[in-house]
Amino acid sequence: MTTESPRWFKSSYSDNGGACIEVAGNLVASRGVVPVRDSKNPSGPILGVSEDAWTAFLDMVKDPTT
Repeated sequence: MTTESPRWFKSSYSDNGGACIEVAGNLVASRGVVPVRDSKNPSGPILGVSEDAWTAFLDMVKDPTT
């Protein structure tokens, strides 16, 4: 059995001011979650967000009128 490690990334819109989150989208297929963490504290807690909840969040951010 192999364990895939999260590949963390920040948005390209991040200005590196320290108020960012990082996500590891590579784990959606194998685990069904999108891990999210605070970029200032990479060894801190990780929030596991379901794929459906993450998609709904992104849709709302892209179009807050929906």
